[in-house]
Amino acid sequence: MPGFGSSAMNVRGLCLAILYFGDATGYEIRKQAQEGVFSYFIEASYGAIYPALGKLTEEGLVSWREEVQSGKPNKKIYTLTPAGKAAFIKDLSGEPAPDKFKSEFLLMMMCSELLEPQRVERLIDAQLAMLEEKIGEMNAAYKECTREGSRYALTCGIQSYTQAIDHLRQSRKNLVDQAGSARGDDAGPPQPLASMAKEARR
Repeated sequence: MPGFGSSAMNVRGLCLAILYFGDATGYEIRKQAQEGVFSYFIEASYGAIYPALGKLTEEGLVSWREEVQSGKPNKKIYTLTPAGKAAFIKDLSGEPAPDKFKSEFLLMMMCSELLEPQRVERLIDAQLAMLEEKIGEMNAAYKECTREGSRYALTCGIQSYTQAIDHLRQSRKNLVDQAGSARGDDAGPPQPLASMAKEARR
């Protein structure tokens, strides 16, 4: 059985994981997958959640009930079935894919000698604000946690972002000081990436 790392299992496993922690509407599942705590684990595109829930329902792994709302469209609330829980446990027995981390901000900092100092300052300020907001969200979630596994996952995120903030603050002056130093036409590629590029062409 493939683990969450395989493309066939990403959205399915994520939906089962969210519903393992409690019943939810499709909107709530999508929000958790894209903006909430579960957004840190597996990527799920905007349009992938509802087709996955439909497939899980067909397979009997998820059921749903309709909740009537006065003056609003009725809510469809999804629940993990016993078969769904068994399938989720089976999914968890697979090997996880290697962790992935991608950051446009880090690319901009890596090439910050091409940017104006004011631009680097703004990028750093925005990144610090975003990291602090994420830490706040995870701290709030941690206070509501009773499961040790959830606490561990959240503290990993809190510590990682805290270290990122500390490192960025320590590096800020150097990043701003060298900003714009390679904007001229006579500036060559930076080292050691220039030597890496030469190796790649061989």
